[in-house]
Amino acid sequence: MTFPDRLTKLLGLDLPIVQAPMAGAATPELAAAVANSGGLGSLGVAMMSPAVLRETIGKLRGLTNKPFNLNYFVHQEPNLDGFDAKPMQAGLAPFYKEFGLGEVPAPASPAPAFNAEALTLLLELAPRAVSFHFGLPDAAAIAAIRDKGIVILGCATTSAEARALEKGGVDAIVAQGHEAGGHRGTFLNHVDLGTVGTMALVPQVVDAVKVPVIAAGGIGDARGIAAAFMLGAAGVQLGTAYLVCPETNMHPLHRKALAEASDHATVVTKLFSGRPARAIRNHLTEELHHLEEKTAPFPTQRALVAALVGASGKADRAEFMQLWSGQAAALSKPEPAAEKTVRLMREAEKLMSGR
Repeated sequence: MTFPDRLTKLLGLDLPIVQAPMAGAATPELAAAVANSGGLGSLGVAMMSPAVLRETIGKLRGLTNKPFNLNYFVHQEPNLDGFDAKPMQAGLAPFYKEFGLGEVPAPASPAPAFNAEALTLLLELAPRAVSFHFGLPDAAAIAAIRDKGIVILGCATTSAEARALEKGGVDAIVAQGHEAGGHRGTFLNHVDLGTVGTMALVPQVVDAVKVPVIAAGGIGDARGIAAAFMLGAAGVQLGTAYLVCPETNMHPLHRKALAEASDHATVVTKLFSGRPARAIRNHLTEELHHLEEKTAPFPTQRALVAALVGASGKADRAEFMQLWSGQAAALSKPEPAAEKTVRLMREAEKLMSGR
């Protein structure tokens, strides 16, 4: 296949396609299927304990010897001093009562940000690539990772962020358009400002930096992949397109919601974590929309809604679940991940060659 080779050479891939990390949904089986078919499989590991992470990577390495990527959150540890949780707790209280969940809990962190312990374990596990969301760790950590020979990817939602990532030492940049599902990677200025669409963002980031650029956001089929390459991208990252694959860890209602989603079915909300993230609209996002600016600092908002999200799933009710999705869900075809990877790249090549 004839594709840009900067990313494939950098990562040792056959195909310039990256499966988005999708913490909680991506599994070793999914990452291995993508890796074995020539792309870069990924796992979102920010919320995993060291023991679970070691076990997960052991399982992944038992399924593939190909390159894979581990993704971490690099956020500021939240300061809850002076934060008033009462408005959010009052808004959630009727729903907690409906499910018999008792009192709405206080905000709390489910896991720390990338820290010295996480760095030590990352260097021990030594994946081919590591990617960071919400910025980069400090210069000493970046130097240690580079010394280990691990390729570093960073996520940018603006050209300014892309330049900051390049200066910070990344080897490639994921240019995340506003169409993308899940958490926005914005880390400069206010978290609400990373709203540039993929079509506008990718060529501007390509012009702004020298490192390879990976286009992400709203890419759901071969047409989107071909378009990304025409915009100057060296690779593409797909999330929602892989989310519908059978290898993902997905509630049946989430799969159903993705299958029925339209281009206007999603909303960017802070209600599930405290940071903007794109999900399919449901009762929770609509009824508590007025509390978007009352969410607890990321990631402590999770503690306020986790019991409700879990109870909603157990009751087979999608009204309060976090239904992550990008805007191109309707383009996503349920099929094994390996088949999807090869098919999409083959079809994109045909489009690019005019065949």
